[in-house]
Amino acid sequence: MIAVVDYGVGNLYSLNCSLRHIGAESVVTRDEAVLRKADKIILPGVGAFGDAAAKLRELGLDALLKELAAAGKPLMGICLGMQLLFDESHEYGCHQGLGLIPGKVMPLAPVLPEGMKVPHMGWNSLTFHKPEDVLLTGISEGAHVYYVHSFYATECEAAWVATSEYGGVTVPGAVRCGNVCGTQFHPEKSGGIGLQMLASFAKEDTVC
Repeated sequence: MIAVVDYGVGNLYSLNCSLRHIGAESVVTRDEAVLRKADKIILPGVGAFGDAAAKLRELGLDALLKELAAAGKPLMGICLGMQLLFDESHEYGCHQGLGLIPGKVMPLAPVLPEGMKVPHMGWNSLTFHKPEDVLLTGISEGAHVYYVHSFYATECEAAWVATSEYGGVTVPGAVRCGNVCGTQFHPEKSGGIGLQMLASFAKEDTVC
């Protein structure tokens, strides 16, 4: 069973519907007992990093997620949920993340050429860095996925699974550090490619 973390941030039910569509048993929850019982966990999210991190702390979910990840439970972050996996974010200040993947989240705007739009929104192709990764099973390099974000992960090259180019900036699209992984793009909005990624994560005999 996959537990989708409900902490008041993100389109949880769209993601849950995608998981049900691929035949994965899933539940949207913030209940500690359910999260502990789950085989795998997905941390979604949209909005501001600082607000999301504060909500995780208020609910005691930050410590729980770190504990479960340290114990080896597969954890996948999506969009803001992926950014929360890193050490810190410089989104309107400096905010502490979960520290499960080394790296920092920084604004896109200062590093883009003049005229490039922020947010980076729409379909973009993937360049593979770890083609053997579980998330890329059954997917061809160059496949397109759907992004909506104004901040991106930096100083995390060792964790790159796949990236996309936007205005000459390399955007980490999928990352991994052991049993912890994440996608900056939205797999639940990325058509068949995204569903394939979710299905690969959901397989009982794989570790993200």
